[in-house]
Amino acid sequence: MAVRRVVLGDAQVDRAIARTTEFTSVSQDFITRYAWGEVWTRPGLSRTTRRCMTLTAMIANGHHEELAMHIRAGLQDGLTPVDIQEVLLQSAIYCGVPAANTAFSIANKIIQEYDN
Repeated sequence: MAVRRVVLGDAQVDRAIARTTEFTSVSQDFITRYAWGEVWTRPGLSRTTRRCMTLTAMIANGHHEELAMHIRAGLQDGLTPVDIQEVLLQSAIYCGVPAANTAFSIANKIIQEYDN
């Protein structure tokens, strides 16, 4: 849970916990143990690299809410708007221009909010 809080921020994790029901608790447990306890804690890649890869995966799969969440978390943890811009541009080549256009729109709104 500690890594999940570092990567996503306390507010996001607290919201996820608050929304957990008896039915969804198994999913939250799975995510916490494997994504945050096993994968994000491995020493092979930096957290910044993992963040960039995650953004690309969210773009490629059209997971817009998760993309927005990871953009916000990345900005709070040291990714710059330029870093995000480069990831989105790179994604245009490998994920498709329409997917990247949507990602640019999502990121632009978040970056504007973040700057204010």
